[in-house]
Amino acid sequence: MPDLTLARKVLQTEAAAVLALLDRVDERFAQAVLLIRNCRGRVIVTGMGKSGIVCRKIAATLASTGTPAFFLHPAEAVHGDLGVIQADDVVIAMSYSGETEELTRVLETLKRIGAPLIALTGDLKSTLAQSANVALDCSVSEEACPMNLVPTASTTAALAMGDALAMTVLVEKGFKPEDFANLHPGGKLGKRLRRVEQLMTSGDALPVVQLDTTMRDVIYEMSRKKLGMTTVLEKDGRLAGIITDGDLRRKMASTPNILDLAARDVMTVNPVAIPHTTLAVEALALLEQRKITSIVVIDSDRRVTGVVHLHDLWRTGMV
Repeated sequence: MPDLTLARKVLQTEAAAVLALLDRVDERFAQAVLLIRNCRGRVIVTGMGKSGIVCRKIAATLASTGTPAFFLHPAEAVHGDLGVIQADDVVIAMSYSGETEELTRVLETLKRIGAPLIALTGDLKSTLAQSANVALDCSVSEEACPMNLVPTASTTAALAMGDALAMTVLVEKGFKPEDFANLHPGGKLGKRLRRVEQLMTSGDALPVVQLDTTMRDVIYEMSRKKLGMTTVLEKDGRLAGIITDGDLRRKMASTPNILDLAARDVMTVNPVAIPHTTLAVEALALLEQRKITSIVVIDSDRRVTGVVHLHDLWRTGMV
């Protein structure tokens, strides 16, 4: 069995490097946030080697949270790709030494274009830091590598600083869960953030009866629509109540002649109902909280537009 002492030391070193950034969330950090928040173009993130890999992640996080961003390889930049940078863009450049040749070669062009530069570096006296509008200190006391050579703690710290920037900008922009849903339509996360109007049973498949519908017809409607429930509507189409399989069982236990009754005599009044803009994940939480299997979806006038059943959420793969 390998000695795990070093593995634990790596985690301790990297955790300490991230915690050391807390005191560096200061005025310079705030300036960087404002530059990104107020950017009218794109945020272009650039770096070489392992720093470049971290830059790709930072760009992806920004793009997924409402800030147009992409990664620009600095070596490609000096061979023609600098043309993608415009004056209304913001550039984030990452280099621990601050002297990476491919990056320093683009600094003069950035100045000429006029795009603001944010530097993530381990040396605030470096060429990169001195050329930046804002330089953020991502220095570490040591790498997690036992030879103190391989970028480990330093890349972790830079990634954490990038995440801190992205999340602060997210809040500053007022980015909401529904905005996130619009940018993440795929995968399980996207499914959880879909609106119930995209999942609900509606139209001819929606079980509907009136207040005076006989229980014989109510049971037929529930059996035909196969949701284990039906909505009960007022004459004007507004929601009056619902009848579930549980309501039927309880009523049958106390009222042998249930078929002589009408929907109004059996229904649950004021059932749980949600607007069509509710996120699927919120609907799921409500189902679990109330220990129910379906929720009625209504419009602003309390007219029924659909029903979200737990089975609908199962079919999407979100539960």
